[in-house]
Amino acid sequence: MATGTQIKTFYQDAWHDADVPIMKAADHGSWLGTTVFDGARYFDGVAPDLRAHCDRINRSAEALMITPTMTTGDIVEAVQEGLKSYNSDTPVYIRPMYWALEGDPMGIVPKAGATGFAISLEAIPMADQNAAATLTRTRFRRPVMEDAVVNAKAGCLYPNNARMLVEARDKGFSNALVADAMGNVAETATANVFMVKDGEVFTPIPNGTFLAGITRARHMKHMRADGMKVHETVLSFQDFHEADEVFLSGNMMKVTPIKAFDDTQYQIGPVTRRVREMYWDWALSEV
Repeated sequence: MATGTQIKTFYQDAWHDADVPIMKAADHGSWLGTTVFDGARYFDGVAPDLRAHCDRINRSAEALMITPTMTTGDIVEAVQEGLKSYNSDTPVYIRPMYWALEGDPMGIVPKAGATGFAISLEAIPMADQNAAATLTRTRFRRPVMEDAVVNAKAGCLYPNNARMLVEARDKGFSNALVADAMGNVAETATANVFMVKDGEVFTPIPNGTFLAGITRARHMKHMRADGMKVHETVLSFQDFHEADEVFLSGNMMKVTPIKAFDDTQYQIGPVTRRVREMYWDWALSEV
């Protein structure tokens, strides 16, 4: 595989030096949306929490009634093999994915054991540490377990995220701060969210409407070890208007500072910078 290739695909037990076709028109995942994926990152020669992300893809598959076909260790091994063809200074987004191939006799329920699997590696730059986003409110909300498979990182959930982003962009903002079914803040359209008030850190408590992310948990562990007070609690939109700092947590960019929520302005503050610093220090120590 050539080092300069941007996208590589693991499919049918082999790595391909291209973005290869993996699904057929009659695959259950093609026409009924039974797909799950996960995302991890490779940068500076490390892939932090790779095993946790590979473990979660199997849990997501089971939640969407797709039979996993790879162990966590198998996925980690395949990813590590694929990453060998990238330079250590090339940031890569790592996406393992499953989809259902067939349905039951009625066509709706995924057939047990009929599963497609692939891994996509794509060279995508990490954001600059000063690249900040802006937030606004959206009329779209996070669903609950009774409405959608919110306990999985499922492709069928993302059209709702896209609606949030389009509405936010139409209003002149880059992302949306999103409510749960009860009207409290859940997360944003793309990532978990933290706010800082008087030196203490707050984040919405997981309530079954959003995935409490792997990177979110890592940040919380670092902050508490650093002596910060971190609270998982119910938060309102007003709480965010009154915050001193706001930042996002996700596997794509790890830490994204927020500079505005509607007409409220923020600076990239000391807690946000410290969280990023701790994450990078920890990640690079994992070599």
